[in-house]
Amino acid sequence: MSDHSSQANSHVGYGSYIKGFILSVILTGIPFWLVMTEAFDKGPTYITIIIFAIVQIFVHMKYFLHLNFSEEGKLDTYSIIFAFVIIIMVVGLSVWIIYASNAMMM
Repeated sequence: MSDHSSQANSHVGYGSYIKGFILSVILTGIPFWLVMTEAFDKGPTYITIIIFAIVQIFVHMKYFLHLNFSEEGKLDTYSIIFAFVIIIMVVGLSVWIIYASNAMMM
């Protein structure tokens, strides 16, 4: 008995990569343009860059990593959430430790 569902999910055409590439270029170009032209103050520019970066993370996950966030891809979703939690903990606790060490040395 062969499983054709895994073969169907592994075959992805070039259209997905092209769409992801175009979205990535747009999501990179707009913040670059905002910084280079100084169209807004620093605050709105930083917020715009962060929002576009978060959207670009999801574009990369969908079009390049082919992660499925639907009911069938529940394991992928849990894996990504777990990885994000670990990364946030490592970065956050590292900053906290460095800040506390700096405060003790002063």
